[in-house]
Amino acid sequence: MVDFRRWNHLLIFTATYRHLSNLLNRRNPVALPQLTDEQRKEALAKAAEARKARAELKEQLKRGDISLKEVLAKASSDEIIGKTKVSALLESLPKVGKVKAKEIMDELEIAQTRRLRGLGDRQRRALLERFGFSED
Repeated sequence: MVDFRRWNHLLIFTATYRHLSNLLNRRNPVALPQLTDEQRKEALAKAAEARKARAELKEQLKRGDISLKEVLAKASSDEIIGKTKVSALLESLPKVGKVKAKEIMDELEIAQTRRLRGLGDRQRRALLERFGFSED
């Protein structure tokens, strides 16, 4: 004869796991907005323009035509600069690659996914100090 009391905890665990799994995997079906062909073309053009502007900004940083301090100052007013990831900006600086950028961001407690507009005052000051700028 099988003693089901021994298996009771396993059955409870399995049922709980299935319930949690179902909750986590449940997706709210949110429909994407239906765009007309013209709206789609406009959105694609706007996205391409933003990518081009970010690439130009990173190139200016790499050449030294613009400083990190100037970029951070513009981030609050310029939507394209504000939406640039901090990691991409740091990687554009001379002598900073992916590894060093990650180390700097970890050291300054800045999330790898953070965008310039999302930086707090403390993070902004720490970033400027790390690269030898004082905030005036």
